[in-house]
Amino acid sequence: MPKAQKNRTNNPEGMRRKILDVAEAAFQEKGYHATSLGDLMKAAGVTGGALHHHFPTKKAIALAVIEERVAAAVEETWIRPVAAAISARDSVRNVFVAVADELDAQGFVRGCPLNNLAHELSLADPELRAAMDGIFAKWRDVISEKARRDRERGIEGAAADPEQFAALAVATYSGAMSMAKTAQDAGVLRVCGEGFLGGGGR
Repeated sequence: MPKAQKNRTNNPEGMRRKILDVAEAAFQEKGYHATSLGDLMKAAGVTGGALHHHFPTKKAIALAVIEERVAAAVEETWIRPVAAAISARDSVRNVFVAVADELDAQGFVRGCPLNNLAHELSLADPELRAAMDGIFAKWRDVISEKARRDRERGIEGAAADPEQFAALAVATYSGAMSMAKTAQDAGVLRVCGEGFLGGGGR
């Protein structure tokens, strides 16, 4: 019988995920500019050659974090719940409350991953800015589409201007998360969420 092959210990995809794991955490906790490639190599337990095999520059890591991790977070937190909700107002309110509950259980507020990076990187690099702007655009689009369908279905309290409603929802969430992060208190998210059921965003 042929000799059994040894289990492969080299796992390029696993290494890539590990690098993104530590980069995502570091960029949120310390910031992009305060995180060095050396920091990432040490945290991920990889050599410089291994890191550069997957990501030739720190900017390439940031783009991957934005396009894969931050986009996925917005998808999970906002896009899927809004698409599945009864109405746009219900969905917005429910997301605010769900996030507040999650943050209370977590015991600290790190802030919105997209918002955190947008504050730091929007003026630093046009490619990074475009990647983040694309996520914001998709986020607004799913809310405005839900609000538009509410109007078509004659849902009571449907926003008169779906685009305005969507922009207000995203901007309010971003601002509320910044306030919650500063105060380390998610209560403002609940206050803002209830405001949308009361007619926020005409």
